[in-house]
Amino acid sequence: MPDQVQPNAVREPQQERSRTTRRRLLEAATACLPELGWTRTTVAVVAERAGVSRGAAQHHFPAREDLVTAAVQHISDVQVAELHEKVAQLPSGPVRTEAVVAMLLDLYTGPTFRAALHLWVAASTEDRLGAIVRPLEAHVGREAHRTAVELLGVDESVQGVRETVQATLDLARGLGLANLLSDDVARRRKIVRQWTALIEPTLAAAARGG
Repeated sequence: MPDQVQPNAVREPQQERSRTTRRRLLEAATACLPELGWTRTTVAVVAERAGVSRGAAQHHFPAREDLVTAAVQHISDVQVAELHEKVAQLPSGPVRTEAVVAMLLDLYTGPTFRAALHLWVAASTEDRLGAIVRPLEAHVGREAHRTAVELLGVDESVQGVRETVQATLDLARGLGLANLLSDDVARRRKIVRQWTALIEPTLAAAARGG
C-alpha cells in the first residue's frame, strides 16, 4: 500500500511547482510587455524576469507565440478579475452612478491595460497574434459592458442606453491612452463628474422598474 500512495504524494508537489512556475512566467510576461514592448518580450527575457531557467520556461512555452497566447489569456483573466474586485467596493445610494462611472474610467489604467495595449498594437499588424488577441479582448469588452449595465441598473432595450454605456467605455479607453504619457488623475476626476451629469438623465429614464 505505501508504494501505491507514494507516486501521488510525489506528483502533487511537482504539479504545484509546475503551476507556480507557469504563473510566474505569465506574470513576468505581463510585466515585460508594457516595459519592453512586443518585439523585445522573448521567452529568454521573460524567464530571466521570472527567475526561471530558460529550459524550464521553454518546457511550458516552447515558442514566444505559446507564451504570448497564454499571456493574452492571463491579461484577459486579470482584467475581468480587477473589474469584479472593484465592483465589490462600490457604494450605494445617490453617489453610486458617479462611482460606477469612475470605476469604468479607471478600468483602462495601470500595468494590465498597458500590457494589453502593446498587444493591441502588435496585433494590428501581425495576423497570428491578432487572431489570438481579438476574441479575448472582445470577451473583456463584453464583460465590462454587461457589468456596467448591471451596476447602473438600466434597461438596455431603451433607446440610447446601449450607446451611452458603450460611449462611457470608449471614453475610458481614450483616457487610459492619455494616462500612458502623463498622470491625468485630476483631469479624469473632473471628467467623471461632468460625464455623470451628462448621462444621468438618459440612465434615469431607463432605470429598471422605473
